[in-house]
Amino acid sequence: MTTGRKMKIVVDENKCSSLGMCESVAPEHFEVGDNGELQISQPTPPDGDRALVEEAVAACPTAALRIEE
Repeated sequence: MTTGRKMKIVVDENKCSSLGMCESVAPEHFEVGDNGELQISQPTPPDGDRALVEEAVAACPTAALRIEE
């Protein structure tokens, strides 16, 4: 049974160094903008992208990303 809750990508801007590791794993969800700041294009991605988003979160060397339910 699903609860209807969606995952949400959260970035801790104090930890993010905008190195782009998340972007290299999941460019359709993350982008380091021209201003050097991380942009999350889909803060609430579809459940089918969960594994990819989890991989991108795990790739963050500063642990600035997390998934909330």
